Amino acid sequence: MLTVLFLTFFVLLLINMPIAFALGIAAATTLLVDDTLPINSIVTRAFVGVDSFTLLAIPFFIIAGELMNACGITERIVAFARSLVGFIRGGLAHVSIVSSMFFAGISGSATADASALGSMIIPAMKKNGFDADYAVAVNASSSAIGPIIPPSIMMVIYGSIANVSIAQLFLAGFVPGVAMGLGLMGVAYYIAKKRNYPAPPRSELPPILGSFKEAALALLMPIIILGGIFSGVFTATEAGVVAVAYAAIVGTFVYKTLTFKLVAELLVNAAVTTAAAMFLIAMATTFAWLLAWAGFGAAVLEVLSGISSNPTIALLLIVLFILILGLFIEGIPILIIFTPVLLPVIQGLGIDLVFFGVIMVMSVVIGSVTPPVGILTYISCSIGGITISQAMRGLVPFCAVLIVVLLLCAVFPQIIMTVPNVFGR
Repeated sequence: MLTVLFLTFFVLLLINMPIAFALGIAAATTLLVDDTLPINSIVTRAFVGVDSFTLLAIPFFIIAGELMNACGITERIVAFARSLVGFIRGGLAHVSIVSSMFFAGISGSATADASALGSMIIPAMKKNGFDADYAVAVNASSSAIGPIIPPSIMMVIYGSIANVSIAQLFLAGFVPGVAMGLGLMGVAYYIAKKRNYPAPPRSELPPILGSFKEAALALLMPIIILGGIFSGVFTATEAGVVAVAYAAIVGTFVYKTLTFKLVAELLVNAAVTTAAAMFLIAMATTFAWLLAWAGFGAAVLEVLSGISSNPTIALLLIVLFILILGLFIEGIPILIIFTPVLLPVIQGLGIDLVFFGVIMVMSVVIGSVTPPVGILTYISCSIGGITISQAMRGLVPFCAVLIVVLLLCAVFPQIIMTVPNVFGR
């Protein structure tokens, strides 16, 4: 069963079949070849995969992100970030990274960060004399922070699968997300100094206060969402509804940029994005169910136990496995397929499921940067007008620092667990 499943899947990937269809066709082919299970199982398992109250948060966060972006929030966040860190050597690179950290608290999506911020910052960096490979690398790598700093669509998916607290996962993502941002800023500064990029003049206090005032309503949104979740006022799914309402009110009555026509277009875009995401989740769930049925998780546990009984060593091997998968498969399918398979392994090793959730999401999202199937790099390269091979020179050091932060978090769990242990347990 496993041979047919994996062989069919990878053959379809090699011929550029969209991954959701590759997953579904591989599952259907396996059920046809191995008649142990009925073929209609694919329908029932797909339905079970998306029949979740928690997953309702996804369309609402997508709509909220679309609304806030249409309100001109992106420009205000970038302006505020520029006033804070634009004076550092390689200023626009730091603006990109800090903007991603702020934007992560609004969209919860790495691809949204890469496209929304990249369309503004990459052309500006090229215009100001930065090399295209550097601009693309900064945007792609900093967009990876989006699913780590809460709210996070990927953490909602993991929490739904693993049946762990979304609030705990959100709390656990703060420190790793900030650490990734600071690490990227360090690399950006080093390269900027090495390539002799300019250092703009430092902003005075009045411009900082003015840009903060403009961005305040945008920055307030994650505070309202996370404050409500952590205080128990509403769930993560209900927080998505609150986010949509807040974005609609701010866009209509404060910024006055939302019209009925624009809202209709945004809802259509959000519906298409949601449908694609849910179809992918349904097919990946079916694929994961077949893996579990075939005993893939038990085989993984047996292999890891044969290598080492040390939980940290086993966890690092799992991280390596996920990073390698990320070279060839998109992030969300990896998360959905391998989380249920690995959960018994993780529980057998005595590893905290909240801690593992953050490690899993970090591993998956770094795979979204690394070629050849790094969607964040593809988006950034498309905006920057260069090829993946041309971007590699700039990408390597930024990917390296993301992996270093990931490994530090895996080896020292307190980096992730301190905040949830203090505030959430």
